Amino acid sequence: MSDSTGLRTALYDRHQGHNGRIVDFAGWAMPIQYSTIVEEHHAVRRRVGLFDIGHMGRLSFSGRDVLDLLEHATTNHVAKLEPGRIQYSLMVDDQGGVIDDILVYRLTDGSYSIVCNASNRMAVIERIEELRDARDATLIDRTLETAMIAVQGPASLAVLSRLFDAPLSDLPYYHCTSGRILEVEAIASRTGYTGEDGFEVVVPHEAAGRVWDALLDTGRVFGILPCGLAARDTLRFEAGMPLYGHEMDRTVTPFDTGLGWAVKLGKGEFAGRDALVAAKAAPRKHRIGLRLEGKRIARQGASVLADGGPAGLVTSGTFSPTLEQSLAMALVDSSLASRPMFDVDVRGRIEVAQVVPLPFYKRTAPPTDDVR
Repeated sequence: MSDSTGLRTALYDRHQGHNGRIVDFAGWAMPIQYSTIVEEHHAVRRRVGLFDIGHMGRLSFSGRDVLDLLEHATTNHVAKLEPGRIQYSLMVDDQGGVIDDILVYRLTDGSYSIVCNASNRMAVIERIEELRDARDATLIDRTLETAMIAVQGPASLAVLSRLFDAPLSDLPYYHCTSGRILEVEAIASRTGYTGEDGFEVVVPHEAAGRVWDALLDTGRVFGILPCGLAARDTLRFEAGMPLYGHEMDRTVTPFDTGLGWAVKLGKGEFAGRDALVAAKAAPRKHRIGLRLEGKRIARQGASVLADGGPAGLVTSGTFSPTLEQSLAMALVDSSLASRPMFDVDVRGRIEVAQVVPLPFYKRTAPPTDDVR
């Protein structure tokens, strides 16, 4: 299926060649699926899957005041990053609302970069430029000149190691390294958005097609499948990973949605800190996991009820391919956070839901390195 509108990643032609179903996602023409969502989902859980994530923003920085700027613009403690480490963080507005959740890289050469959501790339750039003031720091948007590919699943190490010329087996979770693939410079990070072991690889735009083809060819013996955005969503959902526009936005603070661990109020002054101090003292909402008794799916926006009255809203929901249960995440009023049961209005029909721990799914050999 073709698409004539929006931005295209370096792998757009490959998606067409694999009969990917193309949709508009945050202004990008992206594959939502190739085969079926369940087939692609199981490929990642059981073997290995390949994702084009070239739509995500990739921002580099230069100048002597970059660290100071990033400390001011983000909620986590960037100064703790040693070369080769990655940090999950957030950017908030002056009211403490989430602008985006991001990954801050300190590359092996000591430089810094950020990976952000496609839908918020311009908002992130604008916020950083707004906060830059007189600092000697320059932001370079490298999104269009590079490509980013995710190799995810139990066999991801075996596949990528055959092509990447630097050691990967001992690379800890939330670390990165530089090397070469097919004689092309690349950065590989042990990160992902699926709940499985995996890697995300950045290569030059012009090399993306060759790298994609080589990964598929190398991974054939392991049962690799190209995967789309739909499976990426069901995988991240099972792993309890929040998605911008669902579990967070500018009306939600990090403390409302269970991301307070990525806010380091003790690091000193930073943008939005005063509002976050107040939010930590009195969070308005609480993110919970729900298991519905039936098989009907509670989608985003479904009302969550307590004793017949409004309690909150479902933020994400699906029928879990791995657990074979109807599950949902919801933001409920913080005063109701300790309740064991709620009702959910699923298109006019009340479904009983039990509160269950997040994440819904955790792989049997979870990464041991602390991402905080």
